[in-house]
Parts: sequence; structure tokens; C-alpha cells
Amino acid sequence: MTEFWLISAPGEKTCQQTWDKLMMATTRTNNLSTNSKFNIPDLKVGTLDVLVGLSDELAKLDAFVESVVKKVAQYMADVLEDSRDKVQENLLANGVDLVTYVTRFQWDMAKYPIKQSLKNISEIVSKQVSQIDNDLKARASAYNNLKGNLQNLERKNAGSLLTRSLADIVKKEDFVLDSEYLITMLVVVPKTNYTDWQRTYETLAEMVVPRSTNLLFEDQESGLFTVTLFRKAIDDFRLKARENKFTVRDFQYNEEEMKADKEEMTRLSTDKKKQFGPLVRWLKVNFSEAFIAWVHIKALRVFVESVLRYGLPVNFQAMLLQPNKKNMKKLREVLYDLYKHLDSSAAAIIDQSAMDIPGLNLSQQEYYPYVYYKIDCNLLDFK
Repeated sequence: MTEFWLISAPGEKTCQQTWDKLMMATTRTNNLSTNSKFNIPDLKVGTLDVLVGLSDELAKLDAFVESVVKKVAQYMADVLEDSRDKVQENLLANGVDLVTYVTRFQWDMAKYPIKQSLKNISEIVSKQVSQIDNDLKARASAYNNLKGNLQNLERKNAGSLLTRSLADIVKKEDFVLDSEYLITMLVVVPKTNYTDWQRTYETLAEMVVPRSTNLLFEDQESGLFTVTLFRKAIDDFRLKARENKFTVRDFQYNEEEMKADKEEMTRLSTDKKKQFGPLVRWLKVNFSEAFIAWVHIKALRVFVESVLRYGLPVNFQAMLLQPNKKNMKKLREVLYDLYKHLDSSAAAIIDQSAMDIPGLNLSQQEYYPYVYYKIDCNLLDFK
């Protein structure tokens, strides 16, 4: 994905001239960037005081909306279990990929009516995106709980014989059940100790039933054996088994419990599948909504900043540059030369940021003689 520079410069005699000049400087001779006009409609200007206040509010709103866009995108990646190609094809704005949406941006008159004041439009965006943020928290929390419970159960059904659930391994006929005197126990024996087990199990305690051991299941390290003995010898048997590196599992055959475990697993698995489709659809729709809102906020910021810097009547050209990665530094220099006449103080700032002046944190702030905002469509950080 890609980074865009959204800039604006005052109209010369016409806005078209401003555009032609930029094209001449950045593409015709040196291929520094791919450019497109960025169409901002005739918005209501309002008073200077309102614009100054709005400038700060929009900066905060921009950061908030961007964070929500990224959260929705990242959660989409989590839900789709990080299959990268699937994630990108679901991250669309108005049904097209993000680069296409940004480069062909058209203001959405239905969602953000331009008859409204700038402040109202920014409040519409703020409400809409706050709602998406709250919904995301609720939906993610419900789905993550479900996923977590299922993973815990799956973990119980996998893993080592010392800890895993035995519900899918043992059967009723492996046990002596309902006997007053006898009990069948389960013992985990390392594969290297099978011979020792067969040789010694009958003598580990006094009342072990001869030839009562059976191998029920093996994993890579060990096997699960049954052994039947008298109840009164249990403690003695446990102790001796441990000394010989055999582990007696705490297990009582209970059909009801095992059935309940299996049913719970099936229920959670079915619930997860049921929720998956609607959740992905919700994420798709609301990613699109949030991204569209974000680009509209960028448009508002360009408009407000251009009026504050270049004055009235409104006369500026907004332009979207997709910098050629290798030539970013050169592109900055060319833009600076093109527009340095707009603001002599920007020259001072650029000079200062080259030096390190204690207490001056100007190098962190991107300030240029032209209006500039970045739109970064690279929204995912895959681990």
C-alpha cells in the first residue's frame, strides 16, 4: 500500500495554472510523483475565529479517526487469522481499493451536506466514528471471549498426556466400574520405560490385579496405560509409581461430564462459525465508513488551513501526490523551491530543523510553506 501527500497552493491567475506548475515541476521532467487533483467542494467558510478553533479540533479528530480506521483494519486481520491477501481484499472504501478511492476522491454530499457549517460536518464525522469505535469494542470483546473459550478447550484436548482431556481417548469398557473393592487407574508411562512398566506394575503395590494393564493411546513421548487394583492400595501404588517415573492421572470415568465437554466444544465451535460471517461483513462495511470519514476529515483540514493561510476569497488548488519512494527527499526540495515565496518563516523553520536548538522541537513538526497532510494507506502491521 502507499503513502500520499495531500497539499494545497493558492490559485495563480487560475487554479489550473497552479496545477500545471506542479505537474511541470514534479512529473514532466523528473518523475518524482504521480499526481491527481483533489476535489474539495465549496464549503461554508464561517468566521476566522471559528476556523482557528476548528483547525485544532480537526487535528485531534484526524488522529482519532485514523486510530479507529487502523483498529478496524487490524481486527479484520486478527479475525481472518492474518491471511494477508484476504485482509487486503476486504479493506475497501466504497467498494474500491484505498488507492483508487483516495486518488479519485469525490465529496459525499449525502453523508456530509455542504450546506451545513464546517463545525457541523466535523461533528457528524465525530459521532459516526465514535459509534463505530464503541461497536467495535463490544463486538470484538464478545468474539474474543468465544474464541478464547474455544482455544482453552482445544488446548485441553491436545497437548501432553499428562494434562490433556481424555474424553476422546477412553471408553467405558476400559474401566472396572461400580465395584466396591476394585478401581481402574490411568498411568502415563514414557515410551522409553514401557519395558519397566510391564515388568514392575503388578508389584508396585500389594493388591494389583495381574495382567490388568492395557495400552490405550500413545503420543510422541508417552503412552496411556490402564491398571486395575484394590481401592485400599491406591496411595501406595501412586507413591511407588512416581518413584519409577510413571505418572498416575487423576481421572474418574464420568460419561455425563465427558459428554458435556464434547457438547460445549461443539457449541462454541458452531457459535464461532455463526458469528464469523456477520462479523467480517460488519468490519468490511465499517472499515469503509471509517476510511471515507477519515479522507473527508483530511479534505476539511486542507480547506480550513488553506483559507487561514491564503486568505479569502477561497482560491486554492488541492493536489494529491503519490511520491516515488526513491525520490521523496528530492520531491520535498522541489516543492519547497516551488512554494517558498508563500511563507518566509517556513524557510527559517527548515533551517532550524537542520540544527539542533535546545528547547525547540520544530524538527518533529512537519511545517512547509504550502499546506500539507499525509494520508498513509498502509494500515496494517503484520506481526
